[in-house]
Amino acid sequence: MWDYTKKVMDHFLHPQNVGEISDADAVGEVGNIRCGDALKLFIKLDSKKEKIIDVKFKTFGCASAIASSSALTELVKGMTLEEASKVTNKDIVKILGELPEEKLHCSVMGMEALQAAIANYKGEKETVSASDDHDGAVICKCFGVTDTKIRSVAKVNNLHKAEEITNYTKAGGGCGCCLDDIQQLLDELWRKESAKPPKPAQQKLTTVQKVMKVQEVMDKEIKPMLEKDGGSIELIDIQGDNVIVRLCGRCASCPASGVTLKNTVEDKLREFVSPELTVEEAK
Repeated sequence: MWDYTKKVMDHFLHPQNVGEISDADAVGEVGNIRCGDALKLFIKLDSKKEKIIDVKFKTFGCASAIASSSALTELVKGMTLEEASKVTNKDIVKILGELPEEKLHCSVMGMEALQAAIANYKGEKETVSASDDHDGAVICKCFGVTDTKIRSVAKVNNLHKAEEITNYTKAGGGCGCCLDDIQQLLDELWRKESAKPPKPAQQKLTTVQKVMKVQEVMDKEIKPMLEKDGGSIELIDIQGDNVIVRLCGRCASCPASGVTLKNTVEDKLREFVSPELTVEEAK
């Protein structure tokens, strides 16, 4: 029996947002019942077509698939499409505490369903399958996994071994004949990544300059975004490259506060201040 966390079991036994949305603005469908897992995600936007006001799912799969889908719907509800587009499988796993290595592919399925739904909305027409986002040569014939998908998942999760790819995508988990091909693909991927020229170093900021710049970006770029949803943010301290903040208002109690810190606050500070900055919430 798999060793599941209490959060995984809670989402499995009491899944949130199960069902369909008849007038959904976007639908994303991934997986294949013949391969053991499938997920269909429905998204409803507000009248301005900016924020996700409702999201539901239907899934065929194990406890991890149900829990990952449930956690995903709770995570993205209230987000803008831009914020939701930055959600990764790591954010889903973080909400659940952890998943067994062999079940990490369920969190990837959730991420792909969300990406497919967003692509569906931007296309404004037909339901989009995540396979459309992973066009390429099929490496694993047992589960229909392409080289494009393997590269994408490897980059997001920093995977270097074929066995890790199996945990995240199922590729290589059938007959195993493609494991050597997967490893060769990974070796080539990281060889090219390491060969890329390093980005030019930015001028080192003094502590005072860093504090002033961070505060400026928070006031001009970050606070206005959060205040639209009834939230706000305060700068508490800066320790080296670690920025300590406190979320206020609705942001303080939002289930997606961790994603807001990483995908909104940290991204903006890295863009306008320094790519070395990390953000954490004051305890």
